[in-house]
Amino acid sequence: MELSGKIIQQLPEVGGNSRNGNAWRKQEYVLETPGQYPKKVCVAIWGDKIEQFSLKVGENVTLGVDVESREYNGRWYTEVKAYKVDRTGSTPTSTTNTLPEVDTFYSDSEEDKLPF
Repeated sequence: MELSGKIIQQLPEVGGNSRNGNAWRKQEYVLETPGQYPKKVCVAIWGDKIEQFSLKVGENVTLGVDVESREYNGRWYTEVKAYKVDRTGSTPTSTTNTLPEVDTFYSDSEEDKLPF
């Protein structure tokens, strides 16, 4: 699944140790989608990908994401994890309005001239 938009906020990095004693860390960003009704989505980046992606506030990106929900004590929690960042496809493409080529006809003849 892909999400495109602008990074509008960077949340503080968090980290800790898992039950197995492995260190973990996570950086979250808020992405705002374009459109008439923009949506804000909090996206998490885990581990070494934090430096690899090095997202900046104000940057337009397309993110490859996985959405996962899990249950804890009878409540469900959903997380959106980014696994890929594409900066090239995220910039708005310039659309030039090209009109179809029209054959122009010009004549000096009086019969071809319009009366107005």
